[in-house]
Amino acid sequence: MSSICLLPDTVINQIAAGEVIERPVAVVKELVENSLDAGATRIEISFKKGGKSHIRIEDNGHGMTPDEAQLALRRHATSKLRTVEDLGRITSFGFRGEALPSIASVARFTLRTRAAGDPTHGTEILIDGGKLIHQRDCGMPVGTTLTIDDLFNTVPARRKFLKTDNTEAAHIIHLARLLAIANPNTAFTLTEDDRPLFKSPRCRRLYDRIVEIWGHSIATQLREVEVVRDGDLRLYGLLGKPGFSRATRQELITIVNRRPVESRTLSYALLESYHTLIPKGRYPVAFLFLEIDPAAIDVNVHPAKREIRFIDEGAVRHFVIQSLNKFLKTAFSPKPTVSNHTPSSSPESSPAQSHRSTAKMGVSGVAPSEVGDAQAVIAPSRSCSPLPSQTPRLPNKTALAPKDVRSSKTPVAATSSSSIDKGSVVAEMPLPWSFIGRLYGSYALFESEAGLICLDLRAAHERLTFEGLQENFASKSSNVPRQALLLPIPIELEPLSAAALLEHRDLLEKAGFSLSEFGRNFFRMETIPDWLDPAQGEAFIRDLLQTLRERGRSSAGVNTNFTYETLACLAAARAFRREDTLSKSAIIDLARRLLHCKQPLTSPRGRPTYFELSRSQIEKQLGRTQKSRP
Repeated sequence: MSSICLLPDTVINQIAAGEVIERPVAVVKELVENSLDAGATRIEISFKKGGKSHIRIEDNGHGMTPDEAQLALRRHATSKLRTVEDLGRITSFGFRGEALPSIASVARFTLRTRAAGDPTHGTEILIDGGKLIHQRDCGMPVGTTLTIDDLFNTVPARRKFLKTDNTEAAHIIHLARLLAIANPNTAFTLTEDDRPLFKSPRCRRLYDRIVEIWGHSIATQLREVEVVRDGDLRLYGLLGKPGFSRATRQELITIVNRRPVESRTLSYALLESYHTLIPKGRYPVAFLFLEIDPAAIDVNVHPAKREIRFIDEGAVRHFVIQSLNKFLKTAFSPKPTVSNHTPSSSPESSPAQSHRSTAKMGVSGVAPSEVGDAQAVIAPSRSCSPLPSQTPRLPNKTALAPKDVRSSKTPVAATSSSSIDKGSVVAEMPLPWSFIGRLYGSYALFESEAGLICLDLRAAHERLTFEGLQENFASKSSNVPRQALLLPIPIELEPLSAAALLEHRDLLEKAGFSLSEFGRNFFRMETIPDWLDPAQGEAFIRDLLQTLRERGRSSAGVNTNFTYETLACLAAARAFRREDTLSKSAIIDLARRLLHCKQPLTSPRGRPTYFELSRSQIEKQLGRTQKSRP
């Protein structure tokens, strides 16, 4: 008996489903793309329980005849391709002919369709787990309606790998938004559990579609890119203002030939264009459309068609960067103002202050405080430490034993994070270093027995803030000092961030945040921790949720320690703003407190807090030997 055999069609379809249908959102994607290919100008999407129990897609496209409907359920049946040459110029969304039979093999699948040329009735086909139940006539308008119930009913093991209903629903909502943005001339309606989420008619302007789906808070921060042409390349869309950024790429949307895609080429070009306009590690908000000759791209490099590949990536990247750089310089450049008088010099502005102000300006001439919040942080790096030649030697702990312990408030807390240190215990101890002075405003120099110490003031403060918050979280006390807001801060989140907030809501409550649900994806922040500036509240929550989405877990296994660690990292990055406002006593106190941290050598982001140059290293650089010492 031969060991090689042909697989049954049912098994073949289920294997294909494993490649194409990863989760409910993949079903929605395939079916909506078919509706768009059918010329639909109205698409209605509805689902229940995150798409696990019910998905329904209805359109007013050209529909199918009974014979076409039956043929469409066979593998590799498609109306998009005829010859091999057609693969080189794909202009449609779907073309493989695997979606419908794959979905029908793992769900209860109902297809109802009517072609424009059939004046009497439509066709209904019901398939359950790959088995044909019936095919009969039905009454319906021109178009197609597909209903998928009990997804993965034939492969229950696949259902175990799905996330919570909120998470799966968030993916569907996010996809529906992307498809609606990519096709503003098509009316979209999205309904979850019989509750409408958004209804957007056909829009003439892309800006109107973004207002309806993403809201005014984002739309007002965008500027329209005029159409730029270069041969077969056409670029347009909406870009965020300098300083308007996010912690992740979720709102960096690139669309090629009306297809939402992930493209390293376009993402790199966007990031390069925003260099110096947003903090390092942050991502711009952008809705960028690129139209290109279909023969110049390959859309068949990913089973789910999420990625594309350009034949000439260098030319595309150069065109996008050049176009966006020109746009960003002209659209957001400050307009010159004419002044009839010259302001007199203030006695408070000294040459040193002027020098520090100039040194803080970025390459674009915009101060960091004007271009957005602190950059996104990552989990503390445990492998990052000072270079071997610069590894500082920690002072002997016994020599720094506190003589008298009392509650104190560090002068460092003059910033918005003043309340972080209110309950901290500061030991009155001698500092084993002698303060020399400031360096470039952001660093402090000390003399030690071994040599010269260079202290990064910001990194040191981040370490103190981080460990202080960790101690608060470790105490598992719900009595976190918090401040009630006179006017609650409204926060409208995109679906995936809203799902992350609901999953981590209890942990955020223990950390001092009080967020009440005020509608779908809409919340009100009523209290915040007292270490957080209210003006930073919304941006802080957005960054935290996006970081948790990338690194956290689902609600089935929320990692509490990770959530608090992430929160503490972000808080530490935001807590310290102005190094040049610290007095000498505050700097000395900061160094003293740093030496008593659990990990004084690095900041929460893994950056060295200080390094030491030994006396021998200094003398070597100056050409002096041990014999020539005075």
